[in-house]
Amino acid sequence: MAPLPKRKLSKGRRDRRRAHDALKSVNLVACSNCGEMRLPHTVCPSCGFYQGREVIAVEKESKNR
Repeated sequence: MAPLPKRKLSKGRRDRRRAHDALKSVNLVACSNCGEMRLPHTVCPSCGFYQGREVIAVEKESKNR
């Protein structure tokens, strides 16, 4: 047989163990070029700029309906 706990863990002890399981919020900064929120130290996905210069060319979405 597999080993089993001899006593029931209290709710406080169980919850203290799970105190570090919460999700952390994502740190976002505003893009200096377009103002969209983006991850720090990454190229802006909406305009393609990083540190004041264009790194990747991003095509603008056209709405043809």
